[in-house]
Amino acid sequence: MQLTSADIDAVCELVEDLCGIALDGSKSYLIESRLAHIVKREGLESYADLVRRAQVPGANSLVADVIDAITTNETLFFRDRSPFEALRHKVVPEIIDARSTGGRSPRIRIWSAACSTGQEPYSIAIALSQLIPDIEKWNISILGTDISDACIAKARLGVFAEHEITRGLTPEFKSAHFKPCEGGWKINDNIRQLVSFQNRNLLDPFAALGKFDVIFCRNVAIYFSHHKRTDLFLRLTNSLATDGALFVGSSESLADIGPQFTPLHHCRSVYYEPNRISCFA
Repeated sequence: MQLTSADIDAVCELVEDLCGIALDGSKSYLIESRLAHIVKREGLESYADLVRRAQVPGANSLVADVIDAITTNETLFFRDRSPFEALRHKVVPEIIDARSTGGRSPRIRIWSAACSTGQEPYSIAIALSQLIPDIEKWNISILGTDISDACIAKARLGVFAEHEITRGLTPEFKSAHFKPCEGGWKINDNIRQLVSFQNRNLLDPFAALGKFDVIFCRNVAIYFSHHKRTDLFLRLTNSLATDGALFVGSSESLADIGPQFTPLHHCRSVYYEPNRISCFA
């Protein structure tokens, strides 16, 4: 099926409206490779027809299929590793020191935005379990969100194939935190209970989620337009505690958004504390 310039424009506009990903005419090969099977399955005559059908009220299933096809769900355990080291050796210990009063364990809330199939939030949970041996006695909650229903379903299951386990996990971590099961390896209950999952579109309001001490939002905004990217990170700061930390992808920089986004460096990782008063001085 011939992909016309009108088709490309229509698909690009739909995709940005649905999930923020900014495509252009140079991505025609991606549009065809990702969406051709849906066009064929639906018996449509053009990609513009697909767009029109996806815009019909109640086309939730088709919209979900388009999102799943377009979005990139590349992930692995302890991806780029250094952010998890900074979390374990710097960020969380400082949060604990600042809030441990009256002999009570502090509440720590962490959000893994655009978590794909769950490897990132589970890696966070494993990193914290290394830091806090009796972590099950602490008030710790880790939220993983993603726009893809399929990704969230897999993340909730907590079962990963052998090749997914070996990407990023040492044999020691594998034996300590997973057990063999049908279909691969299942995350242990003591780690699983620290993490919850929700389907959430980062373009939608998320103030109802409350405040977080740490937010991971890595390797998703690089696909957004400048306007949507700026809006996302400014809204994320509103969901951070005053001394909260924001981790972005290793190739991302937030210096262009505002002076409060001054990078901090630890364990070869870069993160931000945009709500600290000192950042505005």
